[in-house]
Amino acid sequence: MRVLVVEDDVRLAEAIGLGLTAEGFDVDVAHDGKSGLWRAREHTYAAIVLDLLLPGMNGFQVCATLRAEDNWTPILVLTAKDGVQDRVSGLDSGADDYLTKPFATEELLARIRAVMRRKPQEGILTYADLWMDQLNRIVKRGERQLDLRAKEFDLLRLFMQYPEQVLSREFIFDKVWGYDFIGESNVIEVYIRYLRSKLEDASSKRLIQTVRGEGYVLREEEPSR
Repeated sequence: MRVLVVEDDVRLAEAIGLGLTAEGFDVDVAHDGKSGLWRAREHTYAAIVLDLLLPGMNGFQVCATLRAEDNWTPILVLTAKDGVQDRVSGLDSGADDYLTKPFATEELLARIRAVMRRKPQEGILTYADLWMDQLNRIVKRGERQLDLRAKEFDLLRLFMQYPEQVLSREFIFDKVWGYDFIGESNVIEVYIRYLRSKLEDASSKRLIQTVRGEGYVLREEEPSR
């Protein structure tokens, strides 16, 4: 089995690699976030050991990007900080577990084995009464299954990946349609309207809110209409 270690401290990366090799793992090493992301995209790993404070692209960004791309390789994040917010942010970005530096090699190995044993969620996203199976492209609100077209699904998935964060039109356009898209300039507004019509009924609250001058946000509140 192959493990990817993404750590900018060369000596620590080598020490982790030696410990993993002694346990029978094959090890790839990257020393910055972009290189680590490239390796994770190009190869299949049993687990990823990911430092949070990386040059170029930090560990939070690497982890969130992989999860957004439906890469559910188990991720153990390393942090030099013992703060609650760092641990929470790491887990919220999609990591399976965390380990605070300094640590014993035995504990690192035990945690890697533990995250590898866990059954992956296979891309399940939830927010409020929304439930999404990304792999099978199934969406439910409460007990009601929604019939979404491809771009409607992609748009809702983006909101569910970034709940309660205001997403600009530019960010949405880039992630869902791409900058090379040639089409109507109001395509986002059109699809927001389509999506709302399918998400909402007479008894349900609006979940996709308009933030004037900024964009849109998935937030559970009753707006003024």
